[in-house]
Amino acid sequence: MNRIIRYSQPINGSLFPLFSARRACAGYDAADRVLESAFADFGAFASEPRFPVDLYEDKENAYVRAALPGVARDDINVEIANGQLSLSASRKNGEETVKFSRSVALPEGAQADKVNATYENGMLTVTLPKQPEVQPRKINLSVN
Repeated sequence: MNRIIRYSQPINGSLFPLFSARRACAGYDAADRVLESAFADFGAFASEPRFPVDLYEDKENAYVRAALPGVARDDINVEIANGQLSLSASRKNGEETVKFSRSVALPEGAQADKVNATYENGMLTVTLPKQPEVQPRKINLSVN
């Protein structure tokens, strides 16, 4: 059975350092999420808008899935560097171009050289193959 996890990375440079410290001690609180998202684009703390991603896994792979409706395939960038999977996209809204970005730590044991990404019907799916488990191997003895 697959496990699906909604992943929302905390916003860097929070306007509410007390909430961030409290979150580290008491867990992520819905009020913190509302306050941070309400002020995420305020003044000097503005950054590229983020989009939610779903993380899930099965025995062979870990998956990162993001809904990017209305984004052209050529405007999506998927990169792996320094143990991070970085997703970025841009979409035109009239004459304005809106850019989105998201970074997720690669799961332990992911094979970075075998990552695959597909984009279909507005849904980006990145497949991160896991290292195969090391199985014991029987060694036959030969007689000289």
